[in-house]
Amino acid sequence: MRYLNLKLPLLLLGIAFSFTQSGTAKAESQDIIEYGKMCAAAIKSIPAFDCMEGTVIPITVNGKIPDRYYPDMDCDRPSLLNFGKGTDGQCTPFSRILNLSDGDRQVSALCRRKFIRDEFSTEFDEIDIVAHNVSDGSTCWFQATAPAGQTIDGSDVPSPDGETDPLRIKLTRSIWNPPHEVAKDGCGNCHDNDPFMHSPYIGQVWDQVPTNPFGWYKHLGPDFKEWKHISITTRGNNCTSCHRLGTQFTGGQATQEAIGIFPIINANKNARSYPLNHSMPVGNPYSLEQWKTIYQHSVDRIMECHEDNNAPGCIITPITGRPE
Repeated sequence: MRYLNLKLPLLLLGIAFSFTQSGTAKAESQDIIEYGKMCAAAIKSIPAFDCMEGTVIPITVNGKIPDRYYPDMDCDRPSLLNFGKGTDGQCTPFSRILNLSDGDRQVSALCRRKFIRDEFSTEFDEIDIVAHNVSDGSTCWFQATAPAGQTIDGSDVPSPDGETDPLRIKLTRSIWNPPHEVAKDGCGNCHDNDPFMHSPYIGQVWDQVPTNPFGWYKHLGPDFKEWKHISITTRGNNCTSCHRLGTQFTGGQATQEAIGIFPIINANKNARSYPLNHSMPVGNPYSLEQWKTIYQHSVDRIMECHEDNNAPGCIITPITGRPE
């Protein structure tokens, strides 16, 4: 079921205004089509796509697909993104992920289910896209969220570029949120180290996710100008030998989630026990004692630097795009 957001005329165009000291209006936001075309030029044009062509993200209980799913159930690897009250919980099945990348032009699309439906239903509750250019770090964010009681038809998701047909442009504006709304949702607050984040949930389909863990990283568009990131580490730190950590989220709560000391919603006993509660390194092959020997000191140092960026030995480095 497709839906059309009903907004005030200015917001329908995705434009917000402030006023200068002289009283003249100054545009601060972009329309979704304008933003989409800018991102297409800097990264790549994102084609219309079918969510059903994506890979299903598994929801298992004690290592097996359960006989049935029910609201607010617990599972081995729940989604870490909180779906919020009134949904069917973090173990809602049959979300799908698509890799729409073209070499160094990386695009990942996630079609989320927040309510339990048949596996082959084309109805989704949210669709998110991260687009990233490895060559200079340009990154764009697209989000479509269904209003309460409605869904998004995932069988024919329009390009956020707007395409060319007037009806397709209208569909783009009705489905994709304006950039200022996406910025307000704060995706970059969690993605503070890199565009693509690993978790036990998404790690099950990690071969479908592009990665660029130490590359350039910057956000395009005036709506995202406040999203600025800084990496955090210490000399010889094993936690940052494979990827960066940011000072905002990944160096704090995400690190605690990855070592089992931050509670995960809808995590079952299996998820709260070793080794699943220690999701780093990816594919953790160690015994608990081995893990502590290799990583515990590094984790402790990261947490110290997260609490105080200026603590002795902390290395703080801005994360930027390639200098122009």
